[in-house]
Amino acid sequence: MTNATPIRLICAILLLAAPACRSVASPARELRVCADPNNLPFSNQREEGFENRLAKLIATELGASVRYTWWPQRRGFLRNTLSAGKCDLVMGMPFGAERVLTTKPYYRSTYVFVFRKDRHLAIKSLDDPALKTLRIGVQLVGDDYANTPPVHALSRRGIVGNLVGFSVFGDYSQENPPARIIDAVISRDVDLAVAWGPLAGYFAKRSPVVLEIVPVSPEVDPPGLRFSFDISLAVRPNDVALKEQLEGILERKQPDVERILKDYGVPLLLVPETGSR
Repeated sequence: MTNATPIRLICAILLLAAPACRSVASPARELRVCADPNNLPFSNQREEGFENRLAKLIATELGASVRYTWWPQRRGFLRNTLSAGKCDLVMGMPFGAERVLTTKPYYRSTYVFVFRKDRHLAIKSLDDPALKTLRIGVQLVGDDYANTPPVHALSRRGIVGNLVGFSVFGDYSQENPPARIIDAVISRDVDLAVAWGPLAGYFAKRSPVVLEIVPVSPEVDPPGLRFSFDISLAVRPNDVALKEQLEGILERKQPDVERILKDYGVPLLLVPETGSR
């Protein structure tokens, strides 16, 4: 046998399971992920978000590489990505979300109060009387600026005129448009904000001034308005085998997953056994 003998023939003759032979014998596996290209701390096109890191962790466990389809996470995201067959996985969806099959949750987080430490506000509850006199930044969702749970809860308490809305989508010509609500706290354009915990925790860690992060209380505002949510991976409804494979990886690599989330400042709550919507 000479040096010119094709490597495929060598593999066939020797019947080896060596990595070099395996890589020639079968195409590399891809983990096809759909994600937002400009949405830290979750994801961006430079793959700097915690969902990017989690995707890489999962791909390593699968012996695969990650291939992204980038699409802004706004109305039509699922229809144009996962449902259209452009990817097989979305990294962060509420547990039990409609039109997808979700894994067991891999983290649970909550809305939080965010304010400058030098303001000495000590806000801990939606029922704090000080909220009636402070300028409060709140997140709005969707092209129609639908209300988030904090907006509903504050409105029910008669706190309306002092709310300042920030779209979770924002201007995509800017870096990380969802961060504007935290920027407003830093610049004193608002006195405090009520924001989704992973967003607030990430940008608070990178703030030039010290920010306080306090979980919203109560966690459930009667009769049933919730502020904490379980977050899962999502696949197409018929991809049961992939869902179970992903759950096995999440369970096996739980310490690594938690380490990633903590690195990004995600406020974590205990996930119930079965998860909750």
